Amino acid sequence: MMRKAQTNEKNSIVYRVFAGILSVFLIVLLVGLIYQIFTLDLLPGNLTISVSILILLLTAIFLVLLNFVSRRVWSKVISVFLCVLLGVGYGFGNLYLYQTSSTLNSITDSNEGKVKNTVSVIVKDASVTELDDLSGKNVGVLKTIDSQGTKKSQNDIEKQDVAIQTKSYDNLTSEVKALYDGEVDAIIMNEMYRPNVEEIEEYTNFSNETNVVYQTVFYTDSSNEALVVDDITQNPFTILISGNDTYGEIDEVSRSDVNMLVTVNPVTSTVLMVNIPRDYYVQTSFGMDKLTHTGMYGIEETKTTIENLLGIDINYTFRVNFSSAEDIVDALDGVDIYVEEGMAVERLNADWALEGVTEGWNHLDGKRALAYARERHAYVDGDIQRAKNQQQVLEAIINKAASSKILTNYTQLLESFEGAFETNMSTSEITTLIKYELQALPEWKFENYVLRGYGDMAVCASSNMELSVVLQDDYCVQIASEKIQAVLNGGSADEIVDEYQTEAGGVAEGYIEQENAEAYAQQYYYDPNQYYDSSQVYDDSQYYDQSQGYTDGTDTTYGQ
Repeated sequence: MMRKAQTNEKNSIVYRVFAGILSVFLIVLLVGLIYQIFTLDLLPGNLTISVSILILLLTAIFLVLLNFVSRRVWSKVISVFLCVLLGVGYGFGNLYLYQTSSTLNSITDSNEGKVKNTVSVIVKDASVTELDDLSGKNVGVLKTIDSQGTKKSQNDIEKQDVAIQTKSYDNLTSEVKALYDGEVDAIIMNEMYRPNVEEIEEYTNFSNETNVVYQTVFYTDSSNEALVVDDITQNPFTILISGNDTYGEIDEVSRSDVNMLVTVNPVTSTVLMVNIPRDYYVQTSFGMDKLTHTGMYGIEETKTTIENLLGIDINYTFRVNFSSAEDIVDALDGVDIYVEEGMAVERLNADWALEGVTEGWNHLDGKRALAYARERHAYVDGDIQRAKNQQQVLEAIINKAASSKILTNYTQLLESFEGAFETNMSTSEITTLIKYELQALPEWKFENYVLRGYGDMAVCASSNMELSVVLQDDYCVQIASEKIQAVLNGGSADEIVDEYQTEAGGVAEGYIEQENAEAYAQQYYYDPNQYYDSSQVYDDSQYYDQSQGYTDGTDTTYGQ
């Protein structure tokens, strides 16, 4: 009998010790959870206090049951189980809040004002596999375009004790032609110009037909200050979403393939999306060029160019690349897109292995959503319809992200955000918007508009080459500006009527080429000037020297 009493006493001591350790563990998790709730500041004030009081009371009840109420074995087992379960819940809560905080900080901290530049030594001869093979050989360089990158590459090559002979060329076309004709054994070219080269019909397979034997990487400064609004939940604002046409790291300099303005009026719950064609021929700080090429010199250049074009202020910028878009859609478990009658596409041009879209609702994963947003060759309206597709995808992402369905893939969604964006919006502004969404639950009304133009050929300052462009329609530019202003003033963009806007042109027979699509679609376009002479807006002597566009910051130069 005494032995049984001793055993019970021993078990009781063990239980009390275990209960004490479990209690301390639970209290630590509780303190951490409440600290993160208040620090992250995602919930509305009254909800933050309510949640904190609730978990405090819940913890107190469980601890009382664990340490003072439970006497029988079965009650102790239940108390321990409940406390462990609560601890696991607090643990996941701490993890989710930490990941949320880390993700928000990574998004806002990514805008450090540094632009990554990669300058390559490119060869066509397969027998040349390393830089040493070019010793004493002729290497083509650009005479004035990107003089900074060219100079850094030459200095780097010299440091490797490789002596080369350089031949200068006025533009990319002549430099690449010299490589193909065997006039030079290699060329030095900034990787941001690679897509420009592949736009030229003769060099569409440039990447497959050439090899990189050496690279120099350096960073340049780029300022991108936000035009902050006083209260982001009470004052309207405009965001520039710049979609870069690259996969991989977000800090890689590249063209701006998507140029979308999102004007938000939180008071009226109105969201206006305005797309500008990537090939819009616009006045930049370095001369007349395609809008897409401004992305090669930083998002600030794109932002300033669009502000000057439309006569508006852009408050914030978001920069995203192809990899980011795919990951985000996949983390949301896909998005739903409605395809109008006559707009079905059997195969998407961006990836012929992917299934196209049918009339009605389509559930798209990341790859298909991106391919759909990039599709233009399948449509009569070409770039115009592509912009509409992009607006559809963005609206679908916003609707899915604002729904409770994101909780099922919350961790994956946070991981997809890591390194996915560059923005000059602060963490506090982002959390304020999230709190507003949780508290007000606004029913957002989406409106949209796409600028139109005229297909033509014109010299682009960034490459000093004549390329296919979309000339501006001044009427559309004015309408876009007025629509944005209407939303900012508390009205609706639909109040501003584009008298020349038509319905979608449909799918092109046999996937006609973009040039033909643009020419076909011109019959729908209104030309306020009746004639546009591109030769009058560009001086052939102009070119853009990147070294004049940036102040060289931390210079990390290395060979790869």
